[in-house]
Amino acid sequence: MATTRILEWLGRLYIWLLLAFLYLPIIIMALMSFNVSPFYQLPFEWTTEWYASLWQNDQLIAATWNSVEIAVITTIICTVLGSAASLALYRNEFRGKKFLQALLFPPIAIPWLITGTAMLIFFFGVGIGRGLHAILLGHVALALPYVIVVVSARLQTFAPELEEAARSLGANQWQVTQRVTLPWIMPGVIAGGLFAFAVSFDQFVVSYFLATPGQTTLPVEIYAAIRKGFTPEINAVSTIIIVVSMALMLLTARFFKFGGEK
Repeated sequence: MATTRILEWLGRLYIWLLLAFLYLPIIIMALMSFNVSPFYQLPFEWTTEWYASLWQNDQLIAATWNSVEIAVITTIICTVLGSAASLALYRNEFRGKKFLQALLFPPIAIPWLITGTAMLIFFFGVGIGRGLHAILLGHVALALPYVIVVVSARLQTFAPELEEAARSLGANQWQVTQRVTLPWIMPGVIAGGLFAFAVSFDQFVVSYFLATPGQTTLPVEIYAAIRKGFTPEINAVSTIIIVVSMALMLLTARFFKFGGEK
Protein backbone atom coordinates (compact mmCIF):
# COMPACT_ATOMS: atom_id res chain seq x y z
CA MET A 1 0.00 0.00 0.00
CA ALA A 2 2.79 2.39 0.95
CA THR A 3 4.71 1.51 -2.21
CA THR A 4 1.67 2.22 -4.36
CA ARG A 5 1.19 5.62 -2.70
CA ILE A 6 4.86 6.50 -3.17
CA LEU A 7 4.72 5.56 -6.86
CA GLU A 8 1.56 7.62 -7.24
CA TRP A 9 3.22 10.68 -5.72
CA LEU A 10 6.33 10.18 -7.83
CA GLY A 11 4.14 10.01 -10.92
CA ARG A 12 2.41 13.25 -9.98
CA LEU A 13 5.75 14.90 -9.24
CA TYR A 14 7.09 13.79 -12.63
CA ILE A 15 4.07 15.26 -14.41
CA TRP A 16 4.40 18.59 -12.57
CA LEU A 17 8.11 18.77 -13.30
CA LEU A 18 7.45 18.02 -16.96
CA LEU A 19 4.79 20.73 -17.15
CA ALA A 20 7.13 23.18 -15.40
CA PHE A 21 9.91 22.34 -17.87
CA LEU A 22 7.56 23.00 -20.80
CA TYR A 23 5.68 26.08 -19.59
CA LEU A 24 8.02 27.90 -17.19
CA PRO A 25 10.19 29.41 -19.98
CA ILE A 26 7.02 30.58 -21.76
CA ILE A 27 5.65 32.16 -18.58
CA ILE A 28 8.96 33.93 -17.90
CA MET A 29 9.08 35.22 -21.47
CA ALA A 30 5.52 36.54 -21.18
CA LEU A 31 6.31 38.25 -17.87
CA MET A 32 9.45 39.84 -19.29
CA SER A 33 7.39 41.36 -22.09
CA PHE A 34 5.83 43.53 -19.35
CA ASN A 35 9.14 44.40 -17.67
CA VAL A 36 10.38 47.95 -18.11
CA SER A 37 14.00 46.82 -18.42
CA PRO A 38 15.07 45.71 -21.92
CA PHE A 39 17.82 43.61 -20.30
CA TYR A 40 15.50 41.61 -17.97
CA GLN A 41 16.83 43.34 -14.88
CA LEU A 42 15.13 42.83 -11.52
CA PRO A 43 13.21 43.98 -9.59
CA PHE A 44 10.32 43.63 -12.01
CA GLU A 45 8.62 46.89 -13.01
CA TRP A 46 5.32 46.67 -14.87
CA THR A 47 4.98 48.40 -18.25
CA THR A 48 3.21 47.99 -21.61
CA GLU A 49 5.86 50.01 -23.41
CA TRP A 50 7.06 47.08 -25.51
CA TYR A 51 3.57 46.36 -26.81
CA ALA A 52 3.23 49.99 -27.87
CA SER A 53 6.63 49.77 -29.57
CA LEU A 54 5.57 46.56 -31.28
CA TRP A 55 2.76 48.29 -33.20
CA GLN A 56 5.29 50.82 -34.48
CA ASN A 57 7.68 48.14 -35.71
CA ASP A 58 6.43 47.85 -39.29
CA GLN A 59 8.99 45.21 -40.25
CA LEU A 60 8.04 42.85 -37.42
CA ILE A 61 4.32 43.38 -37.99
CA ALA A 62 4.69 42.72 -41.74
CA ALA A 63 6.63 39.51 -41.06
CA THR A 64 3.94 38.40 -38.60
CA TRP A 65 1.17 38.96 -41.13
CA ASN A 66 3.19 37.15 -43.79
CA SER A 67 3.49 34.15 -41.46
CA VAL A 68 -0.22 34.20 -40.63
CA GLU A 69 -1.31 34.50 -44.26
CA ILE A 70 1.04 31.76 -45.46
CA ALA A 71 0.06 29.48 -42.58
CA VAL A 72 -3.68 29.97 -43.19
CA ILE A 73 -3.38 29.35 -46.95
CA THR A 74 -1.13 26.35 -46.31
CA THR A 75 -3.66 24.96 -43.83
CA ILE A 76 -6.55 25.32 -46.27
CA ILE A 77 -4.68 23.75 -49.20
CA CYS A 78 -3.20 20.90 -47.16
CA THR A 79 -6.48 20.14 -45.37
CA VAL A 80 -8.44 19.87 -48.62
CA LEU A 81 -5.79 18.00 -50.61
CA GLY A 82 -4.72 15.83 -47.67
CA SER A 83 -8.27 14.78 -46.78
CA ALA A 84 -9.06 14.00 -50.41
CA ALA A 85 -5.85 11.98 -50.77
CA SER A 86 -6.59 10.07 -47.56
CA LEU A 87 -10.08 9.17 -48.78
CA ALA A 88 -8.68 8.06 -52.14
CA LEU A 89 -6.07 5.85 -50.45
CA TYR A 90 -8.70 4.41 -48.11
CA ARG A 91 -11.33 3.59 -50.73
CA ASN A 92 -9.16 2.36 -53.59
CA GLU A 93 -6.78 -0.54 -54.02
CA PHE A 94 -4.15 -0.25 -56.74
CA ARG A 95 -0.65 -1.41 -57.53
CA GLY A 96 1.98 0.49 -55.63
CA LYS A 97 -0.39 1.75 -52.93
CA LYS A 98 1.81 0.57 -50.05
CA PHE A 99 4.86 2.12 -51.67
CA LEU A 100 3.01 5.40 -52.17
CA GLN A 101 1.95 5.43 -48.52
CA ALA A 102 5.52 4.72 -47.44
CA LEU A 103 6.71 7.76 -49.42
CA LEU A 104 4.69 9.99 -47.08
CA PHE A 105 7.11 9.45 -44.20
CA PRO A 106 10.52 10.49 -45.65
CA PRO A 107 9.46 14.18 -45.98
CA ILE A 108 8.59 14.10 -42.28
CA ALA A 109 11.82 12.36 -41.26
CA ILE A 110 14.32 14.12 -43.56
CA PRO A 111 16.02 17.08 -41.82
CA TRP A 112 14.54 20.40 -42.93
CA LEU A 113 18.01 21.72 -43.67
CA ILE A 114 18.36 19.19 -46.48
CA THR A 115 14.78 19.79 -47.62
CA GLY A 116 15.30 23.55 -47.70
CA THR A 117 18.49 23.24 -49.73
CA ALA A 118 16.81 20.87 -52.18
CA MET A 119 13.81 23.20 -52.57
CA LEU A 120 16.06 26.21 -53.17
CA ILE A 121 17.98 24.40 -55.93
CA PHE A 122 14.80 22.97 -57.48
CA PHE A 123 12.85 26.25 -57.41
CA PHE A 124 15.71 28.11 -59.09
CA GLY A 125 16.08 25.30 -61.63
CA VAL A 126 12.42 25.46 -62.73
CA GLY A 127 12.21 29.25 -62.60
CA ILE A 128 10.09 29.68 -59.46
CA GLY A 129 12.84 31.52 -57.62
CA ARG A 130 12.51 32.89 -54.10
CA GLY A 131 9.80 34.91 -52.40
CA LEU A 132 6.55 34.47 -50.53
CA HIS A 133 5.11 32.30 -53.32
CA ALA A 134 8.09 29.95 -53.03
CA ILE A 135 7.74 29.85 -49.24
CA LEU A 136 4.05 28.93 -49.65
CA LEU A 137 4.87 26.08 -52.02
CA GLY A 138 7.57 24.84 -49.67
CA HIS A 139 5.27 24.91 -46.65
CA VAL A 140 2.54 23.03 -48.52
CA ALA A 141 5.02 20.34 -49.52
CA LEU A 142 6.18 20.01 -45.90
CA ALA A 143 2.76 20.06 -44.23
CA LEU A 144 0.77 17.89 -46.65
CA PRO A 145 2.19 14.53 -45.44
CA TYR A 146 1.20 15.37 -41.86
CA VAL A 147 -2.43 15.88 -42.87
CA ILE A 148 -2.55 12.68 -44.93
CA VAL A 149 -1.04 10.61 -42.11
CA VAL A 150 -3.38 12.03 -39.44
CA VAL A 151 -6.56 11.73 -41.52
CA SER A 152 -5.58 8.24 -42.72
CA ALA A 153 -5.13 7.18 -39.09
CA ARG A 154 -8.63 8.43 -38.32
CA LEU A 155 -10.03 6.54 -41.30
CA GLN A 156 -8.65 3.29 -39.90
CA THR A 157 -11.30 3.52 -37.16
CA PHE A 158 -14.10 4.06 -39.70
CA ALA A 159 -16.45 1.16 -40.41
CA PRO A 160 -16.96 0.77 -44.20
CA GLU A 161 -20.34 -0.82 -43.47
CA LEU A 162 -21.67 2.66 -42.71
CA GLU A 163 -20.98 3.80 -46.26
CA GLU A 164 -22.50 0.60 -47.66
CA ALA A 165 -25.62 1.15 -45.55
CA ALA A 166 -25.94 4.73 -46.83
CA ARG A 167 -25.61 3.56 -50.45
CA SER A 168 -28.22 0.89 -49.90
CA LEU A 169 -30.61 3.63 -48.78
CA GLY A 170 -30.13 5.50 -52.07
CA ALA A 171 -27.36 7.95 -51.22
CA ASN A 172 -24.91 8.82 -53.98
CA GLN A 173 -21.13 9.04 -53.46
CA TRP A 174 -21.16 12.74 -52.63
CA GLN A 175 -23.96 12.32 -50.08
CA VAL A 176 -22.14 9.39 -48.48
CA THR A 177 -18.97 11.43 -48.17
CA GLN A 178 -20.72 14.56 -46.93
CA ARG A 179 -23.15 13.03 -44.44
CA VAL A 180 -21.42 9.84 -43.30
CA THR A 181 -17.65 9.89 -43.86
CA LEU A 182 -16.76 13.53 -43.23
CA PRO A 183 -18.53 13.83 -39.85
CA TRP A 184 -16.64 10.76 -38.67
CA ILE A 185 -13.19 11.87 -39.81
CA MET A 186 -13.69 15.57 -38.91
CA PRO A 187 -11.60 15.37 -35.70
CA GLY A 188 -8.75 13.96 -37.80
CA VAL A 189 -9.23 16.66 -40.42
CA ILE A 190 -9.12 19.39 -37.76
CA ALA A 191 -6.08 17.81 -36.11
CA GLY A 192 -4.34 17.55 -39.47
CA GLY A 193 -5.16 21.18 -40.22
CA LEU A 194 -3.71 22.24 -36.86
CA PHE A 195 -0.56 20.26 -37.64
CA ALA A 196 -0.30 21.98 -41.01
CA PHE A 197 -0.74 25.42 -39.45
CA ALA A 198 1.87 24.70 -36.78
CA VAL A 199 4.39 23.33 -39.29
CA SER A 200 3.94 26.35 -41.56
CA PHE A 201 3.83 29.10 -38.93
CA ASP A 202 6.82 27.74 -37.02
CA GLN A 203 8.89 26.88 -40.08
CA PHE A 204 12.26 28.60 -40.10
CA VAL A 205 14.73 26.61 -42.21
CA VAL A 206 12.76 26.43 -45.46
CA SER A 207 11.53 30.01 -45.01
CA TYR A 208 15.11 31.20 -44.46
CA PHE A 209 16.29 29.58 -47.69
CA LEU A 210 13.36 30.81 -49.78
CA ALA A 211 12.79 34.29 -48.34
CA THR A 212 13.97 37.46 -50.05
CA PRO A 213 15.05 40.71 -48.35
CA GLY A 214 11.96 42.60 -47.26
CA GLN A 215 9.69 39.56 -47.65
CA THR A 216 10.30 37.37 -44.64
CA THR A 217 8.25 35.40 -42.13
CA LEU A 218 8.18 35.87 -38.37
CA PRO A 219 10.71 33.11 -37.48
CA VAL A 220 13.20 34.53 -39.99
CA GLU A 221 12.62 38.07 -38.73
CA ILE A 222 13.11 36.98 -35.11
CA TYR A 223 16.36 35.25 -36.07
CA ALA A 224 17.57 38.41 -37.83
CA ALA A 225 16.56 40.54 -34.84
CA ILE A 226 18.44 38.28 -32.42
CA ARG A 227 21.58 38.61 -34.54
CA LYS A 228 21.30 42.41 -34.47
CA GLY A 229 20.31 42.64 -30.82
CA PHE A 230 17.39 41.10 -28.96
CA THR A 231 14.53 43.47 -28.06
CA PRO A 232 11.53 42.88 -25.75
CA GLU A 233 9.25 43.54 -28.71
CA ILE A 234 9.92 39.94 -29.74
CA ASN A 235 8.68 38.83 -26.32
CA ALA A 236 5.56 40.91 -26.87
CA VAL A 237 4.68 39.46 -30.27
CA SER A 238 5.50 35.95 -29.05
CA THR A 239 3.18 36.39 -26.05
CA ILE A 240 0.33 37.57 -28.28
CA ILE A 241 0.81 34.60 -30.61
CA ILE A 242 0.89 32.12 -27.70
CA VAL A 243 -2.29 33.54 -26.15
CA VAL A 244 -4.17 33.50 -29.46
CA SER A 245 -2.92 29.99 -30.31
CA MET A 246 -3.86 28.57 -26.91
CA ALA A 247 -7.32 30.17 -27.13
CA LEU A 248 -7.92 28.70 -30.59
CA MET A 249 -6.69 25.28 -29.45
CA LEU A 250 -9.00 25.28 -26.40
CA LEU A 251 -11.99 26.41 -28.45
CA THR A 252 -11.31 23.78 -31.11
CA ALA A 253 -10.86 21.03 -28.53
CA ARG A 254 -14.05 22.07 -26.77
CA PHE A 255 -16.13 22.43 -29.93
CA PHE A 256 -15.10 19.05 -31.37
CA LYS A 257 -15.02 17.35 -27.94
CA PHE A 258 -11.46 16.05 -28.36
CA GLY A 259 -11.38 15.44 -24.63
CA GLY A 260 -14.71 13.62 -24.52
CA GLU A 261 -18.15 14.81 -23.48
CA LYS A 262 -16.95 15.88 -20.03
